[in-house]
Amino acid sequence: MQNEYPLICPVCGDSLFQQDRTYRCGSSHSFDTARGGYINLLTVQKRHSKVPGDAKDMLLARRDFLERGFYMPICRDVAQCINRYADSSSPLVVDCGCGEGYYTDKIRELCSARCVGVDISKEAVRMCCPRNKEILWTVANISAIPLADSSADAVTAIFSLFHEKEYHRILKSGGIVAEVTAGSRHLIELKQHIYKEVFEQHKSPAPAGEGFETLELRDESFVISPGSEELASLLAMTPHSRRMSHSLREQAASLEGMDVTVNYIIRVLKKK
Repeated sequence: MQNEYPLICPVCGDSLFQQDRTYRCGSSHSFDTARGGYINLLTVQKRHSKVPGDAKDMLLARRDFLERGFYMPICRDVAQCINRYADSSSPLVVDCGCGEGYYTDKIRELCSARCVGVDISKEAVRMCCPRNKEILWTVANISAIPLADSSADAVTAIFSLFHEKEYHRILKSGGIVAEVTAGSRHLIELKQHIYKEVFEQHKSPAPAGEGFETLELRDESFVISPGSEELASLLAMTPHSRRMSHSLREQAASLEGMDVTVNYIIRVLKKK
């Protein structure tokens, strides 16, 4: 039976067909659906480390923080871009670097989309599965997305690395990328509390290449007011928690709550 989603074999590139809980290609490579409901299509050659992706404690912190709705304005912004530019009433959206699945799930809801979540971390994708059984959750490297050429209506990359060639390959002609990256003042108040000196930054998205046309490029901000527990989760889900000394970690733990700027750059690209 043809799979609902245009999956391809990560070994040979042939189309994958579903037979009960197993996916097979014409060359007899097979991949079973895990008990949680995800498909592991990450080959050893694309793994790059024994346990790739974010650590479990970072994923748990991210899930705890995002579930409180602080970043919902980002979800709405991305969804509005997909609804505005994607040439389909039920677009196939591939969320690259989906993490524990918060953004993927919200995009599906807000866009009436068919969604594929892709992350290199098996632990992250395991956390995705209970969110929504109608989303196809896959373990894979976003530098080798297991989807057929010209099959997706939209790609989302929310605080994830930008892979120009792969995004261009899997998108249909006229398909879009909705990308979110951290802005120059993102979490600036939190940084000022945990670092002795915060250097001015001028962040911008990575070059998109000649295969894409820029439809939108905006710098957006809003303010959140997390309490002490929420601040702890926010800090733990960022790379800053890995760079802090013990004294700085104690200082951050003593914060009772504060206003924090969420500053992000949203870019919408169209495949030429």
